[in-house]
Amino acid sequence: MNDQTPRDVHPPAPGEHHRRPSPEEIEQARREALRIKMTNRPLGASGSIAKAFLESKLTPLIVVFSLLLGAFAVLVTPREEEPQIKVPMIDVMVGYPGATAEEVEHRVATPLEKLLYEIDNVEYIYSITQPSGTLIIVRFLVGTDPDQAAVRVHSKLAAAMDGMPPGMTPPAVKPRTIDDVPVAAFTLWSERADTTELRKVADEIKVELTRHPRVAQVTVLGGQRSVVRVDFDRERLASFNVSILQAFKALEGVNWRLPAGVATTANRAILVDVGQFLHGADEIGDVIVGVYGGRPVYLKDVAEVYQGAEEPSSYVWMGSGPGAGEKGIDRAGLDAPAVTLAVAKKPGTNAVELVDDLDALLADLRGKLIPSDIRVTKTRDYGLTANEKSTELIDHMLIATLAVVIFMGFALGRREAVVVAVAVPVTLALTIAASYFFGYTLNRVTLFALIFSIGILVDDAIVVVENIHRHYELRWAHPRLATIYAVDEVGNPTILATFTVIAALLPLAFVSGLMGPYMRPIPINASAAMLFSLLVAFVISPWLTYKLFRRKALHELEEGASGAGPDQQTAGETRTERIYAGIMKPLIRSRALRWGTLAGVVVLLLAAMATVAAKFALVKMLPFDNKSELQIVIDAPEGFTLEQTNAAAREIAALFRELPEVSDFQVYVGTSAPFNFNGLVRHYFLRSGSHEADIQVNLVEKHSRSSDSHDLARQIREQVAPIGQRLGVNVKVTEVPPGPPVLSTMVAEVYGPTLKGRLAIAEQVKRVFEETDGVVDVDWWVEEPAQRWEVQVDREKAIRAGVTPEQVVRTLRVALAGADAGLSHVPTAREPVPIVLRLDRAQRSHVDELLQLTVHGADGRLVPLSELVRVADGARERFRYHKNLQPVTYVIAEVSGGAEAPVYAILNMQDRLGEIVTPLGEKLPIISTHMPEDRSRYMMKWDGEWQITYEVFRDMGIAFAAVMVLIYVLVVGWFGSFVTPFIIMAPIPLTLIGILPAHGALGVFFTATSMIGFIALAGVIVRNSILLVDFVNLELAAGEPLEAAVVKAGAVRFRPIVLTAAALVVGGAVIFLDPIFQGLAVSLISGVVVSTALTLIVIPVLYYMYLKTASAHSAKAPE
Repeated sequence: MNDQTPRDVHPPAPGEHHRRPSPEEIEQARREALRIKMTNRPLGASGSIAKAFLESKLTPLIVVFSLLLGAFAVLVTPREEEPQIKVPMIDVMVGYPGATAEEVEHRVATPLEKLLYEIDNVEYIYSITQPSGTLIIVRFLVGTDPDQAAVRVHSKLAAAMDGMPPGMTPPAVKPRTIDDVPVAAFTLWSERADTTELRKVADEIKVELTRHPRVAQVTVLGGQRSVVRVDFDRERLASFNVSILQAFKALEGVNWRLPAGVATTANRAILVDVGQFLHGADEIGDVIVGVYGGRPVYLKDVAEVYQGAEEPSSYVWMGSGPGAGEKGIDRAGLDAPAVTLAVAKKPGTNAVELVDDLDALLADLRGKLIPSDIRVTKTRDYGLTANEKSTELIDHMLIATLAVVIFMGFALGRREAVVVAVAVPVTLALTIAASYFFGYTLNRVTLFALIFSIGILVDDAIVVVENIHRHYELRWAHPRLATIYAVDEVGNPTILATFTVIAALLPLAFVSGLMGPYMRPIPINASAAMLFSLLVAFVISPWLTYKLFRRKALHELEEGASGAGPDQQTAGETRTERIYAGIMKPLIRSRALRWGTLAGVVVLLLAAMATVAAKFALVKMLPFDNKSELQIVIDAPEGFTLEQTNAAAREIAALFRELPEVSDFQVYVGTSAPFNFNGLVRHYFLRSGSHEADIQVNLVEKHSRSSDSHDLARQIREQVAPIGQRLGVNVKVTEVPPGPPVLSTMVAEVYGPTLKGRLAIAEQVKRVFEETDGVVDVDWWVEEPAQRWEVQVDREKAIRAGVTPEQVVRTLRVALAGADAGLSHVPTAREPVPIVLRLDRAQRSHVDELLQLTVHGADGRLVPLSELVRVADGARERFRYHKNLQPVTYVIAEVSGGAEAPVYAILNMQDRLGEIVTPLGEKLPIISTHMPEDRSRYMMKWDGEWQITYEVFRDMGIAFAAVMVLIYVLVVGWFGSFVTPFIIMAPIPLTLIGILPAHGALGVFFTATSMIGFIALAGVIVRNSILLVDFVNLELAAGEPLEAAVVKAGAVRFRPIVLTAAALVVGGAVIFLDPIFQGLAVSLISGVVVSTALTLIVIPVLYYMYLKTASAHSAKAPE
């Protein structure tokens, strides 16, 4: 231990000549006394930790174990592109056959909504009511357990069934979760095979895919099922005196087979089965449906009976664009019938591995189940996009780490860079492992949290390594002792600063709504990274620095010099002090200059904040990402036939054969495309009307195109809008939203007591939308009043003819809609083969032809329906929409061009919307943040992206206020002063001087991620302030004058403060490449550059002014 003990100072021997010591000897004695004091003083927590691990054999093992643990976590953590947001949604479907929409609304929807809204954690409850039924959507708070939510809904409904009206069907309860979203889609297409054959092959493949243990469900979209069609002929029915209803009942009564029990005979038990099923069209055609003229009438006598494709209810087409080669398609311009298999995974499944397994399975089935003339194209692969994004971000993380290490090499030296090169990966490895144990996946948000953390977590290592390096240069003691006391010297402020950064980040974890789980990995992972970085800075960094520098430091100590004291400055610090003093001393000595400088900073801050009001810095929740898919949603007017919609959709789709960025596209008519999270919330999977169509557009990979998907969406919108107008259909270009999905970017909800009044207001709102620049894809949730025939039974005539109204209703329903009379039992068929009875298509095109059908009267004669009914022309009933128990009408739109943020479009329209007069004679009240409270008035509420934006920035504002309080409490606890924290926190708003103008100058939206950067910088900037103030206090305690202490603090702490800021800039530069997190990068880089420069001036000036004022007051106090 001799090498660690400072040289003893011996008193002069008795009688030795006493002389006045020289100033050099006094200074030498002072330094020697300080060495003894430093050696003997008790160590703090940081110094004790460093001492325990400095020469421990466990320390290198900790490094290796941490790196291996991180590598293991990277391998086993599931990869996804976006975070999995658990938003339990329960669909409750209730039928009330024959009832009008108004009756269903009043007797079924409203009572059930009220019951379901009583369930705990229900956030929103929506209903869509139409004639004969209603759909109620119950959306729970984010994070609610989906199974518990489903159980609560089931229980509530079961308790209410006794109060429901007779004739109501039992509610069908269907939970919807993020895992319902298909991660892969495989489209089968052929230029030779028909849709029935494609469907059969798809059904076989579906069975094979569902056998995979991690596949949840496989949905077949498109194609025509194989059915036994029984197409009745009206004349043949009449000639054999048979009615449709008679034939239907006869067929139903024949197709029976049941086990009759066990017969015992001769001590043997024999099973008895009775009856037989119908097999095939020939057997079905031979069923006797009546007797006429003494001979049996067979089904084939009155109808065409054959097995074939069902009548089309949907069409799916496969097309290819100029980029078709990327998907292995031979040529552009492909136009072929198709069937799509959409595959959803089980919760917690690694999408990358699952899709790889499915690819291998399909490759194995080629030539076995998949004929050579049927091609399979993968039209969705979220495994690939997740892997690409996570791999790209892991690469960015490595690049950021390497950049910081190289920077440290230039700034501090090679050995210091090696320390950082070990400290950062160890911290990241431990954080990734912690993220895995927290239950997070590897996705863009969790990985960006780590990349964002690199610039902050390296601070601890920099401060500790830089101070050890400084103490080595002072050569005041053995390297071991210098290392321990260097760590101990900065340990306490480093602990405080680290917890300050954590305090700045953690409140962000409590953001509510859909953005909560999207953002939560950032504060959680970044806080974990800060804690691990603190441990690494006290355990690994001192150990590695000591190992790398010991010999060199010992050599310099032996050569050196008598040595400076531990409180002295290095040569570099002395040079910095001279420059820094040249700036600071005039400020400190001149009162006018001090106040002028502070006033100038305030003016800069106000000017920066004015950029938001001047629309130089634009605010948006999140910018659009560069995705590889787009969706075109086509809504034709109600009354369009399937063939009309098909023709319109295919004409619009023809555009994509010429777009160079398109690899392939699929047209879905009368059925939905495979939905994404956006479609899950919007319930696109329920789109199945003859007037509805979707076009799924897949783009070539982003590295192969010059335009991003958002620019392409704008171009496509400009081209498809005129086509849609010409064809009379509404066309919307839908992008995958960044962050939480909403009903639409812009949603105006019109509330009011009557449907007629709401429609009148909604029509005017829609007109304002259409006349506003930048507002596109305008639509409303109001059905066209298409023609409807109301066939009313004349009860008196029916009773006289011996016909019940039920006979009339069922006859017309079988003839027009068709009805299944059991199954044709084909044991090898994967799908059931129904027996479909229906009137021939040519004979059911008009109501007059339908009414020529006959029914049997009480006397057995056939009575034409035309004698029993009358037909009234009318319009289709409009659907009724509710939100949180209140009737509502929706007007929706997207925003494109200009600001592209809904808040600016809202501001542009606010005055014109406010001029709308309601049916009650008052101007339309417009609310933005809450549901209407007065239900007797008409009101409009903004929803959509605006609602999410408001909630996110509101919660972030609350989080920022909590950050301020937490930081204040921490700093008060440490410094024991109520005023000092205000000085330390003063630079926090100064970050805006850099942040807001930088967003405007770079053309980047100020987004939710920008706000995260601003809040995180609060912790970083306070950290720098703490280092300065703490050093000033140390110098004052050592006896330095106030002015010298302030200048010296800035000089000594200049290098670690600038280095940590520069490391944050280097680490943040990588984040700038991602469109979603671009705002975070701009906030970090611009904010830290400006605020660091201002901190080194403002904090010393403010602290000097405070201490000078305090000392003046304390001097006057005794007087």
